[in-house]
Amino acid sequence: MRGAAAVVLALVALVGSGLLFNEQLAPPATGEPGYALPPQPAQTAIDRELAPILAAHPGETGALLLADGLDAFAARAMSARRAGRSLDLQYYIWNDDLAGRLLAREAHAAAERGVRVRILLDDLTAQGRDPQWMALDAHPRIELRLYNPFRNRGGGLERGVELVQRAFSINHRMHNKAWIADGRVAVIGGRNIGEEYFEASDAVNFHDLDLLLFGPAVDDASAIFDAFWNSAAAVPIDALHEATPQELAGFLTRADDIALQARAAPYLARVAASPNVRAYLDGALQPHWGRDIEVVSDPPLKAGDDDRGDWLATRLLAGMGEARDKALLVSPYFVPGQALTGRLTALAAAGVQVGVVTNSLAANDVPAVHSGYARYREPLLRGGVRLYEMKARGDHGDHGAFGSSGASLHTKAFVVDDRHGFVGSFNLDPRSANLNTEMGVLFDHPGLAAGVRDEYLRLASPPVSYWLYLGDDGGLRWLDRATQPPTVLRDEPDAAWPRRALATVLGWLPIESQL
Repeated sequence: MRGAAAVVLALVALVGSGLLFNEQLAPPATGEPGYALPPQPAQTAIDRELAPILAAHPGETGALLLADGLDAFAARAMSARRAGRSLDLQYYIWNDDLAGRLLAREAHAAAERGVRVRILLDDLTAQGRDPQWMALDAHPRIELRLYNPFRNRGGGLERGVELVQRAFSINHRMHNKAWIADGRVAVIGGRNIGEEYFEASDAVNFHDLDLLLFGPAVDDASAIFDAFWNSAAAVPIDALHEATPQELAGFLTRADDIALQARAAPYLARVAASPNVRAYLDGALQPHWGRDIEVVSDPPLKAGDDDRGDWLATRLLAGMGEARDKALLVSPYFVPGQALTGRLTALAAAGVQVGVVTNSLAANDVPAVHSGYARYREPLLRGGVRLYEMKARGDHGDHGAFGSSGASLHTKAFVVDDRHGFVGSFNLDPRSANLNTEMGVLFDHPGLAAGVRDEYLRLASPPVSYWLYLGDDGGLRWLDRATQPPTVLRDEPDAAWPRRALATVLGWLPIESQL
């Protein structure tokens, strides 16, 4: 008992010291202020290509929906290749895999041409990657900063102690995703950098959505990037770790090796064959144009901001509440809580068609999130909200208690009354609302709304999702409408008992605020 008491006292002391000395425990932001390079009339290839197009649509932003992973990869790679002035890249995850290395190589190649490259990454998933990121940062035209980083860069006890000591502050993460080239072109949406986001993985592929933007809304994205880049949470990686010229050479050699591996050539050939890529090369793309297209974000230091008026959750929930005809929502992590459940059921009671597409337990890669969502299914259904759960697709079967298989939903979007909408990084859960910084594109545009609505309908369609309803006994039912006749299921589909049991146990824990 004395030993247990000592452990408890030590944990209390660590957390208490973290609360008292958080400013001193967090690594300081020592980077020089930096700002987006202003666009020029005809300085770069992107400037020259876009000049006549933008002149034909003064004051308007052009936008293209990128639902296809190959198109999403191509938009990033091709804009990096055409860039001549700057690349500003902001991501929650940048994986060390085929897609991650190919896009890192594009950024490095741009720097070799004289392009200024700034990379801002959340530090939570960067553990063990410091040598590779330092290798890029060592280039004179590349600077890399980490958001809210750990002071201890290795694993083990020291990092564990810091995790406990800074438990409250380290929990706030940067979930933003932005790829900005020459201050002219921006890709904003839900995709991180990794194989699963760009249809390059044999194991799992995500359904996701980005918007490719050019015009005034790109200025919004650049201003948001600068705010994060210059915030107290952004720390230069060279202030946290040391690298050598040998590490730079070694990283570039490995990147070249990856690009030459058997998987890279077929993947890049698939990208090049994409109809939208061919349309771009032929000058045949038809973007949506409008004045009411805006890139929005949480403040960089959201955790210390008591005024929620400029939080993204405030704006998004207000937009949903204005629905008069329909509100169609897509969120991979959907934990509505009592407040949003009440809003959605109130809309349905007022005659608004309210529909939600989210992941099934089998498709969800975070069972704890599903446990938080599960308790709201019956109140939502009783209140008239339509629920659809993504099927776990693929030949890999159920991965037991912790992993998802085949395909997962990662799209985060909504459309209201076939006109207003959002595409971005924001999940309808407490973490996106209160803990993470999020960003995306708000629009008032019937053409973009139609595209998001069509994506919702595709995701809610019988081949892709189960339709949920309440049986005569009040119990949950999943209807597989893809079979003939349709099949009624009484248990969580495609999920083995260990996974169902884990979700049930997690649902007993008081962790909803962290989901």
